[in-house]
Amino acid sequence: MKTLKKLSSVTVIFVTLISLFYGCSKSTSDKTNNTENKNLKTASNKGEKLNLVLSESKLEWSGKKVTGQHNGTIDIKNGDLYLDNGKLTGGNFDIDFTTIKVRDIEDPELNAKLTGHLKSNDFFSAQSFPIGKFEIKSLAPLSNGTENNYTVSGSLTIKGITKEITFPAKVMINGNSVIASADFSIDRTLWDIKFRSGKFFENLGDNLISDDFNIKFNISAKQI
Repeated sequence: MKTLKKLSSVTVIFVTLISLFYGCSKSTSDKTNNTENKNLKTASNKGEKLNLVLSESKLEWSGKKVTGQHNGTIDIKNGDLYLDNGKLTGGNFDIDFTTIKVRDIEDPELNAKLTGHLKSNDFFSAQSFPIGKFEIKSLAPLSNGTENNYTVSGSLTIKGITKEITFPAKVMINGNSVIASADFSIDRTLWDIKFRSGKFFENLGDNLISDDFNIKFNISAKQI
């Protein structure tokens, strides 16, 4: 497929996600710690429930191959965060893989081909597994003491496969509202997204797709 050859791969919070893939990381982004599902205890979800403001929340993806890269978005379907005495205690959100979009291809036909391929079983199997999920397990301030910077750990489910991930995030709390952002990468192959991965296929040459899938999110949550 010519489109794929140009392709060179919640959230959130992730802090709350989602590649979308060809997951690849930028030099300025942080690598997540991807591990097997160890049945970590879910965060307490104590306190007041805040609803994600979907119009103010977005999840972006980017991925690379040897000769290029692509990027796009995936919609966050719904989600909640929990505040207790001014501290974030938990949260979760759903990611709708049927909404995956490609932003960097202007030609409508080529854009549609790549979008369709990303939704196929080679990648996210959006028809069989339309919804992904991220659930916060723990949230801790970074040891360097930088204001509003946290380490977030939680479970990310894609294609029915759940893995534990850890990533840095910025969380700003103002009364009964939260704004959170993060920029990190996951190893797509842990979620059975192996298409043109060097771990599973040989002699790919310029068709090799990076296993790293970059996720960038900004979310807003308020009490409604």
